[in-house]
Amino acid sequence: MTNPVTTTSVAATDPRPARVGVQLQPQHADYAEIRRAVAEAEEIGADVVFNWDHFYPLYGEPEGKHFECWTMLGAWAEATERVEIGALVTCNSYRNPQLLADMARTVDHVSDGRLILGIGSGWFEKDYDEYGYEFGTAGGRLDALDRDLPLIKERWARLNPAPTRDIPVLVGGGGERKTLRIVAEQADIWHGFGDAATVAHKHEVLDQWCDKAGRDPLAIERSAGVSAQHPDSSAESLYAVGTRLFTVGIGGPRYDLAPLRDLVAWRDQKNAG
Repeated sequence: MTNPVTTTSVAATDPRPARVGVQLQPQHADYAEIRRAVAEAEEIGADVVFNWDHFYPLYGEPEGKHFECWTMLGAWAEATERVEIGALVTCNSYRNPQLLADMARTVDHVSDGRLILGIGSGWFEKDYDEYGYEFGTAGGRLDALDRDLPLIKERWARLNPAPTRDIPVLVGGGGERKTLRIVAEQADIWHGFGDAATVAHKHEVLDQWCDKAGRDPLAIERSAGVSAQHPDSSAESLYAVGTRLFTVGIGGPRYDLAPLRDLVAWRDQKNAG
């Protein structure tokens, strides 16, 4: 038995209910298989269905089947009725921020207000090299994200029609000097990875950045990935340190959603008290 993780993070007192997401990795599958998985995830009861923003598979055959992120999100907006949708996460480097703002606003309308703008600074060098983007440095890509997020929000304020709601911004990444500062200043959701002890430490750092930014730490929902092998036990330990959105990643071509079913059952039991 593992010892419980103690935390001094404000996030541990978050009154939000637990929510469940699934990341359907858009690789090694025909689109018909992805579409079936999205419909099944909504039927099972997922709160959020994510894809990711890459141009090549991250696992398995590196030249295997793969589909583009935002075109797919537009299709998901029409194919679903209840779940929130988004990328976990969009690469800020791949699109002009003004264009990305308009794309997000459009998917927001198509989905009747169910889009989450998940975004990060980018890291997969093959995407950059193959598609002609400048890879640069990790610090430079984070600086660009910091610069572009306000431009996205400014464009939302100028678009006609405006977004249907204040589109939630999810920032992914665990860097303590830059990424978590950006989250504290500009995001609504933070998504990270790691065991409960790692995530608890990140929550404490994020709380400190929120204090410096004059922002309530509870304004930021804490999100994390969970193990597909043990989703409920993984989620339980993360819940104790303040995580409230739990996402399991599932790959194609078969998209076995059994881990999502287990996670949804855990969520329902947790929220029932």
